[in-house]
Amino acid sequence: MHSTSATHGPYDVWAPRPERVRLLVDGRAVDMRKGDDDWWTPVGDVPDPAGPSGDGVAYGFLLDDDPDPRPDPRSRRQPDGVHGLSRTYDPAAFAWTDDDWTGRQLAGSVVYELHVGTFTPEGTFDAAVERLDHLVELGVDLVELLPVNSFNGTHNWGYDGVGWFAVSETYGGPAGYQRFVDACHRAGLGVVQDVVHNHLGPSGNYLPLFGPYLKDGRNTWGDLVNLDGPGSAEVRRLVLDDVRMYLEDLHVDGLRLDAVHALQDSSITHLLEEMGVEVAALSARLRRPLTLIAESDLNDARMVTPREAGGRGLDAQWSDDFHHAVHVALTGETTGYYADFEPLAALAKVCERGFFHDGTWSSFRGRRHGRPVDTAAMPTWRLVVCSQNHDQVGNRARGDRLTEHLDDDQLVTAAVLTLLGPFTPMLFQGEEWAASSPFQFFTSHPEPELGTATAEGRIAEFAEMGWDPATVPDPQDPATFTRSKLDWSELEGGRHAVVLDAYRQLTTLRRTLPAVTDPAFGATACTADEETRVFTMRRGHDHDELLVAVNFSDAPREVAVEGDRVVVFAGPSGATLAEGEGEGGGGGAGTLSLPPHACAVLARTAPDRM
Repeated sequence: MHSTSATHGPYDVWAPRPERVRLLVDGRAVDMRKGDDDWWTPVGDVPDPAGPSGDGVAYGFLLDDDPDPRPDPRSRRQPDGVHGLSRTYDPAAFAWTDDDWTGRQLAGSVVYELHVGTFTPEGTFDAAVERLDHLVELGVDLVELLPVNSFNGTHNWGYDGVGWFAVSETYGGPAGYQRFVDACHRAGLGVVQDVVHNHLGPSGNYLPLFGPYLKDGRNTWGDLVNLDGPGSAEVRRLVLDDVRMYLEDLHVDGLRLDAVHALQDSSITHLLEEMGVEVAALSARLRRPLTLIAESDLNDARMVTPREAGGRGLDAQWSDDFHHAVHVALTGETTGYYADFEPLAALAKVCERGFFHDGTWSSFRGRRHGRPVDTAAMPTWRLVVCSQNHDQVGNRARGDRLTEHLDDDQLVTAAVLTLLGPFTPMLFQGEEWAASSPFQFFTSHPEPELGTATAEGRIAEFAEMGWDPATVPDPQDPATFTRSKLDWSELEGGRHAVVLDAYRQLTTLRRTLPAVTDPAFGATACTADEETRVFTMRRGHDHDELLVAVNFSDAPREVAVEGDRVVVFAGPSGATLAEGEGEGGGGGAGTLSLPPHACAVLARTAPDRM
């Protein structure tokens, strides 16, 4: 059955705009009666939503005199695409095997972002299940899926969805999704689902025919969702019920909330705060952690400040500043929003204080941006960081990864900073083995005019920035999608095996060295030498202290090291620790020699388990 509040049946629909609504089911039109709350209910007999074979019932709604049936705004299945009839689906019919699953908290975890359609050659949930052993061996705790809700066409990134409740049939539909989540839990992996509530896609959005789901104005991606105008109570309920569906019916462990800064809501209680309240209550009832992660470019920690302290009360948010600082330090690229991150000190500031722009001037925005983090109160794990993700790779003109531009030592350095830094690390599919496949922007709009507009707009955007249009992939070309699929045959050889081994060592260190997951901002201290391009980061305190040393320059460098230490990890080119006079005159470490682009990790004492 589709998801509705407890007071409404499987064929009921909220539709304040039409004067007449009929339910189309079993090839016949059934009259519906409008209640005082603008919900319409069928009059007379309707089929059992389970259907005669248990596979559900096809249905739609006829609005006024429109001869074409429209899908249910809360449809659980769209087997014939976003323009076709809806189909009932009962999530409770699935035979779960995760009764003993107690969840995964975000603190201390490693997140892995993947796109179902390009993660495997088959591009399905069931095929992804066959690769879960790889994620377990890698040391992943939470698998984050790019959006999987219903969209028009056969493939895209998922951010043009229109059926928020319907899992894409391309990937395996809701049953395939449940099999995937169940398998993840059996493997000890939690699941985070990326959801988009700030806009709807350009094709198949019939919500405005039913009610005031949208309001005047646009954000970067489309019309604004009506969260605070007339009729907004039911629109908000639609969003909140979608959240509950994933967490309760589909057993998901957390949600990544896309571009929350694009949710315009002037209500006294912002939608995000209301969401946090409901999810916290649901978590208590289900007795397992449920995590809400905001994608926000506001650089405002009030998003994750507890409600008791006057914040929105979400659990975590992305920090793009970390990505920008690492990217610039490794690549030297300083165009666009990278410009302010040119000094190596930017990386030190981000690691110590969470944001680089915390009230500072942003040359890209032409204004001051962000506000300081209360480092005495906020735990570092509330910031989710990465060196690559779908946005930062896919929104480049060619969708090129760091793999194309960096040597093995630099790729491993990116991993060291991400996995051993103070924040919650997120990896992007394939980065752990230096995947050669790009992740390009791809679409499959069936409407010729929409496909042409998308392709021409993409090419024109990068042409304005000086790119040769011939080098910008056509998002509508099926080859663009195919090129973006991971090549799993790469893992065993060459640089791919070298980088993968480093990632596995680093995730082991995360679970071995207490300093790595110390959540206090005060447990991280950095230095950045602009002349030598040597960066150091200390994590933890006293005997647990960890030292990360990175040589970002093209020449060998030496780093003075105090106290007794041992190298517990080094990049592919290695590192040499020359013993010398330690503190108090004892025999201790003295000088760490780093080849160009190399990195090393030193501990006070060797870890018990490696």
